[in-house]
Amino acid sequence: MGRSRYLRAVHPGPSGGLDPERPEELLECLTGVAERIGRPAVLIAMDDLSAIAVSRIAPMLQDRFRIPHQPDGLPARVADKAELSRLCARWEIPHPETVIPASGAEAAEAAWRLGLPVVAKWSRPWLLPAGDGLRSTTLVHTAAEARGLYERSAEAGSPLLLQRFLPAGPDTDWFFHGCFTRDGHPLLVGSGRKELSWPVRTGLTAMGRWLPDPAVEEAGLRLARRLGYQGILDLDFRRDERGCFRLVDFNPRPGAQFRLFTDGAGLDVVQALYLDLTGQRVPEPVGGPGRVFVAENYALLAGLRGPLPQRRSAAAAVAPVPAVPPAPAPAPAAAAATIPAQEAAPGAAGRAGGVGESGGASGSGGVARPGPVRAAPPVERGRVELAWFAADDVLPFLAMIAAFLGRGAGKGARGAWNRLSGVPARGRRTARAVARAPRQRGGPERAAPPDAQGPGAPPGAAEQTGTAETAEPDGLVTR
Repeated sequence: MGRSRYLRAVHPGPSGGLDPERPEELLECLTGVAERIGRPAVLIAMDDLSAIAVSRIAPMLQDRFRIPHQPDGLPARVADKAELSRLCARWEIPHPETVIPASGAEAAEAAWRLGLPVVAKWSRPWLLPAGDGLRSTTLVHTAAEARGLYERSAEAGSPLLLQRFLPAGPDTDWFFHGCFTRDGHPLLVGSGRKELSWPVRTGLTAMGRWLPDPAVEEAGLRLARRLGYQGILDLDFRRDERGCFRLVDFNPRPGAQFRLFTDGAGLDVVQALYLDLTGQRVPEPVGGPGRVFVAENYALLAGLRGPLPQRRSAAAAVAPVPAVPPAPAPAPAAAAATIPAQEAAPGAAGRAGGVGESGGASGSGGVARPGPVRAAPPVERGRVELAWFAADDVLPFLAMIAAFLGRGAGKGARGAWNRLSGVPARGRRTARAVARAPRQRGGPERAAPPDAQGPGAPPGAAEQTGTAETAEPDGLVTR
């Protein structure tokens, strides 16, 4: 970005880095930036940490910046995985079944009940200390791992959540982007499907396509309306084996692929927010579905390591899907402002995986109900939006290529050295894990109590939910 010809100036951030829990340094930094600019400027947070920190100092910046107005602490609430789970349960937004254990034994029992493997998340990942091996999201394969993670809760700084694992596959990962003015009124919204990701099926969007889907869009619109959201949001959904779209992540800022949602006149969510915050009229979106976004470096890696996206024939667009239960419809003005008439006809998009019933205080089940067959009209392929290359601004693309090749050469050199040294990768990883996280090692004081098995544990669960010493060496690794 620093090499783009469209970048006028770069202002350094806080000297000590960004800490949402101590936003005073960011306030001082932004006050200095505002004085150098000399007039109010639009301020848009581009990551979760920035969104949380800016929301906490927004009242002190109102005279210096144009900032989306958010209810108190809203970005931190939706970025908090536990709070998001409670919101989904309250408003019947389908969400993976979630358990917040209160002890190591409960964590082990929940892992068995949800079905291994399970997804472990820290509620407030921005509190994780650097360099201690803890990751915001971990795929847990044994009850012992779940217990071990829970016992590091004090170190992580926030509660541990365990969620039912939803397998990835073709046509399972979807996202929703939206720009909203006050009270959650939509200016520009769209849903899309992740065609390629890096790392494969678990990471960033390497290739995505704008595909209208009424279930995804209805869930996103309803959530924004209930929250009174203003600004840009990015939601991640995963479609389960019954066709129900479940919300897995809420990002209170633009996603990396936000340029995918650009209409026929060139309007995207960032431009729409700029026009709204500066008091200008935001034109109604015209066209857009069918566009393709490609991050060149990640798409190359994903294409080499994973399956290529499959093209669908017209016949493949017809499939039985769960029906969408009745839900409050958006206001007529909102619907007209976000979806062109030709896209808003009944059955105008793929499947309708449903908005189902909630499952409880700590999660929402989103039970999908069998419904009629819905036919998706073909969506014409639109313009391909490249993340890096632009004919009128090639320096960012060249810088990306240089960095990409440099990292590849570095990894190749390290791999060659490791092969020459004769130390297998498995042994190196285990040795690092043991040295880094000795508290995960077993001992008599860490033996699992009998009740850790839980009513749903299969025979032999006592041996698997005991100490980490009973696991294979790589069981010590925090994945």
